[in-house]
Amino acid sequence: MQNAALPLMSSPRNPAPRNRRLVLLTYECLCTFEFGTAVEAFGRADELTGEPLYDLAVASVEEGTFGAQGGVRLVVDGGLELLEDAGTIVIPGWRSIHEPASDRLIAALQKAHSNGTRIVSICAGSFVLGAAGLLDGKRATAHWNSTDVLAQRFPKVQVEHGMIYVDEGSIITSAGGAAGVDLCLHLIRRDYGIEVANRTARRMVTPPLREGNQAQLIQQPVPRYPAKTLAPLLDDLRSHLNTPMVIDQLAAQAGMSRRTFLRRFHDATGTTPGEWMLSVRLEKACALLENGTLSIDRVAEQAGFGSPETLRHHFRQRLGTTPTQWRKGFVERDLVG
Repeated sequence: MQNAALPLMSSPRNPAPRNRRLVLLTYECLCTFEFGTAVEAFGRADELTGEPLYDLAVASVEEGTFGAQGGVRLVVDGGLELLEDAGTIVIPGWRSIHEPASDRLIAALQKAHSNGTRIVSICAGSFVLGAAGLLDGKRATAHWNSTDVLAQRFPKVQVEHGMIYVDEGSIITSAGGAAGVDLCLHLIRRDYGIEVANRTARRMVTPPLREGNQAQLIQQPVPRYPAKTLAPLLDDLRSHLNTPMVIDQLAAQAGMSRRTFLRRFHDATGTTPGEWMLSVRLEKACALLENGTLSIDRVAEQAGFGSPETLRHHFRQRLGTTPTQWRKGFVERDLVG
């Protein structure tokens, strides 16, 4: 599958709405995994401050008690009227890509979006947004086994078949399963910065950063024999961002041939050592810019970029902004808050 080289990490150019009200949409035959992922990410208090990140509410398309996957029946906070004052609406999946959304739901989403509400979908939720016309002229994604159908049904949408999530500012879509976790962490990172997102990821026991343009489908057959884990090596690399990466040395350190190491590295991370290290260095640079007063030269040095010119180049390529603008955006956000 082809991955477009697009700057899908968020930047302060697209600040989160001041409205912290986040409404989770539920429906008959609710996708419980996607729903649970969103509740875990957005409904828990931050472990450092003890305060919830969002004012969470749950709205249902149907009235009264309704069924969810796995034999569960639910009663929630209210109906579609809750969408009216939401700052963010999350659609955690949909019962089927072949089941149309109701006219009431379509109208409610269209009205919310026209009022400036940010709308997020996980997996088949993209089909609801497509039916509402909210994806027209935008990039979007869904589970890899349904993106062809999404493209056929909604030809005005630029479907990204291989991406795990796509951020279009006021509309964010993701693939299914674990990609929903990545989307939730991306949203928290966009709203609150890297440190809060990292704390959330640690609580959820998941990697803190996978960029949206990472491939959904990574062929990783179950090994016949237990494989050596690369976790200690990855931790060591994170602790030595200024150390040049020499593949042969890393392979030797892992006790593998070069070819085996590269294959295992891709299986574990979904990318190459160089691309992985670049993402880690960018994450470090963003954290330093958001939370400190170091000069750009010092940020470049501590994040392993060597020079401010290299740092600026990768910020432009990956994030579509500059280190100075990134820092300025977070300073302005804190002043407003």
